[in-house]
Amino acid sequence: MLLIGLVLLASLSPLCTAAALWQMKEWRWDRLLEHLRREGILRQLFGWLRPAVAAAFAWIFLLRLLPLEHWVLLFLTTLAGLSIIQFGLRKQRLPILTRKAVVLVATSVLLTAIAAFVLTLHLNRLGANVLLPFLPLLQPFFVMLSWLLWRPVDFILKKRVLDRAQDLRALENNLTVIGITGSVGKTTTKEILAHVLAELPAIATPAYVNSEMGVAHWLIETFSKPDHPKTLIIEMGAYREGEIALLSAIAKQTIGVVTYVGSQHLALFGSEEALVRTKAEIITHLPQDGHAFLNGDNDAARKMKELSPCPVTIVGTGGSCDIEAFDVEETPTGIRFRVEGRTFSLPFHGTHNVTNVLLAIAVARHLGMTDDAIAARLKTFIPPQHTFSVRAERNVTILDDTHNSSAASFRAAIAWARTQPFEAKTLLASGLIELGDQYEPIHRELGALATHVFSRVIFLDEESAKMFQQGFGKPVEVLRKQVLRVSSGSLLVCIGRMRPSTINRLLPSEIVATEKREMTS
Repeated sequence: MLLIGLVLLASLSPLCTAAALWQMKEWRWDRLLEHLRREGILRQLFGWLRPAVAAAFAWIFLLRLLPLEHWVLLFLTTLAGLSIIQFGLRKQRLPILTRKAVVLVATSVLLTAIAAFVLTLHLNRLGANVLLPFLPLLQPFFVMLSWLLWRPVDFILKKRVLDRAQDLRALENNLTVIGITGSVGKTTTKEILAHVLAELPAIATPAYVNSEMGVAHWLIETFSKPDHPKTLIIEMGAYREGEIALLSAIAKQTIGVVTYVGSQHLALFGSEEALVRTKAEIITHLPQDGHAFLNGDNDAARKMKELSPCPVTIVGTGGSCDIEAFDVEETPTGIRFRVEGRTFSLPFHGTHNVTNVLLAIAVARHLGMTDDAIAARLKTFIPPQHTFSVRAERNVTILDDTHNSSAASFRAAIAWARTQPFEAKTLLASGLIELGDQYEPIHRELGALATHVFSRVIFLDEESAKMFQQGFGKPVEVLRKQVLRVSSGSLLVCIGRMRPSTINRLLPSEIVATEKREMTS
């Protein structure tokens, strides 16, 4: 029993790490494998200490420096101690306690206990003695096995939810359903549109809800309320062909919006053609009496007009658009532009967001709102947190674009930073993911664009830093435990997912920031 207990305790940390990592990738093998391929399997699943300990004990075993039973006990005790330290220092990555995560973790623990019990019954055999201490390092395998065992049940439960949502949607004949997709900008456009249409009333899917299961659960919850709004705004994401088609079969959108189709998640789609075909599914599944709204500044989105079974409105800042923005400018408080003689402004930075606003204006017009009403609503828009939002903190101006990241939004942030009147400009980036063969050239391109903009560049990811540096032409830092803080009165541009604590590590101390403010006041 002692050995089994040690095995389970030693397994807890790698088990939680594997489960949390896979959950972060939405329990999708394609996303997990792409992440591990880029970041490294050992580093992501075990760090460096456990593999080092395993290698040391393997050497001890080969040299017969300890009796076998002592070797087994010491190895397991060491791994168990590492788990205790990891949890005690609160350095352990943990999955969010959803029902699925709890079931998979519990099943993995049970499978590990069974394997440990069987091996302890045969401890006099060499194979059992050698394999038992390595069970903690096999936790990714046990999580995978648990997922496979529960997959039939998971499939049945998913189908039940999807069918339920589809049946309820079929009963709603007087709905206006607005589907929004794109590689970049779909969340921003959804939030702007939800704010503009709020008085219809209209409601939108919550943050991070854009998959078939998330949307299905949201629709079921929405339709359970007898007085629910008749205008629904649904963000639609995808990683494979057919996924937006499935979402469309459930939501039955009457209006389709395509923001910008770029290279995001290209590694999962396999090719740019497959990515474009997938995004176009939102248009091809519109009814004949529906309406499509496309970003004319993006060639891939513009070409979807040919696939639409219904009328199309194209918006943009270039020529040949049905709705076009002129006199686009960045102001100290946001962006401003003119459409057909009417000026629109909103407290949202980044001129690349103009097309997202234009899409919202076009849809609102289509639904009967006047330009005056639309303009009034836009002025009161509050940008989503961490989505190209600008704030001042500790006497540092921060561009926070850490909700997500893409090559397009990265370029936009560099272009925005170029126009800002700061002597010292620092870039803090996590690196782009799931770009496939485009990973290296895109990072080199971004580095070249940033050369004359930033005096200092810091990456969270070492591999991305190397690629970026090739284009940047100057040293690029990798964030370490000890890092030099940015100067007070400077600009800090933060791109890609990262914790708020990561940004805080770079800000001047409260004392320095206060003294600087007092000197300049």
